[in-house]
Amino acid sequence: MENQGPGKFLIGLALLINLCSSILIVFLNKWIYTVYGFPNITLTCVHFIMTSLGLALCLQCGLFMRKGVPMQALVPLSLTFCGFVVFTNLSLQNNTVGTYQLAKAMTTPCILFIHTFFYDKTYSRRVKLTLIPITAGVILNSIYDVRFNVKGTVYATLGVLVTSLYQVWVGVRQKELNLNSMQLLFFQAPMSVMMLFCVVPFYEPLHVTLEQQWSWTALLLVVASGCVAFSVNLSIYWIIGNTSPITYNMVGHMKFCLTLLGGYFLFHDPLASNQLVGVALTFSGILLYTHFKMKEQQQAKLASKVC
Repeated sequence: MENQGPGKFLIGLALLINLCSSILIVFLNKWIYTVYGFPNITLTCVHFIMTSLGLALCLQCGLFMRKGVPMQALVPLSLTFCGFVVFTNLSLQNNTVGTYQLAKAMTTPCILFIHTFFYDKTYSRRVKLTLIPITAGVILNSIYDVRFNVKGTVYATLGVLVTSLYQVWVGVRQKELNLNSMQLLFFQAPMSVMMLFCVVPFYEPLHVTLEQQWSWTALLLVVASGCVAFSVNLSIYWIIGNTSPITYNMVGHMKFCLTLLGGYFLFHDPLASNQLVGVALTFSGILLYTHFKMKEQQQAKLASKVC
């Protein structure tokens, strides 16, 4: 019998959860950095710890079964996972919300490049052409973001490269090791915590963080950010494992448009009227991609029935 995979409802639900939690965590983290000055890498450790605890609870509740895997196969994934979160958080800390999201939009063409030249994965010409309006929208928005800086740009570039590699490897490892999203993240999140614990003493000494008098509001926001991070991490793995990194990133461009507007209203980040054209171009690329991918999936289903 043909494996139908997850239904449209489950995919839509996962995308909606990821969309809401991803937007929420951007503004939570930005608020924690700008208002309370909470250290970046330490906050990332909290995210991984909360993700590990959440998955341990899911295991106890029988939501997934523990499966033995060779740990050395997860080391590269854990390293890129740490780099992905650290560099994107540093980008968020050193850039406006708009610049942060604009840089993330370049993850899509970067993933397509990695898939094409390193994994022999092919994309139709019309799918590739949808990157034109998306990239044009990113460039147009970048021109009118007046707060670009060298440090923030370096972090944003590193974040794009590491994030692209990480998302490709998530899909590859899930298929290679025959693991579902919870099983893979269950092993990888604690490994990432241990890796970051080796880095924290050199950049953000733990005794300095503990000695600082944090308000209850700040601590509650940090815990809330960790809980939302669990939702983000789990939904990323599920979506990539059941669709593709490119599809996940196309949904991410919608988050870009929403966070761009949110950055304007919450943090008073500059938003020129011309940037609206960039937003429109980005949305047009997303709609075209969705249309073409749905047509290709329908054609593939018809071909499989004929065979």
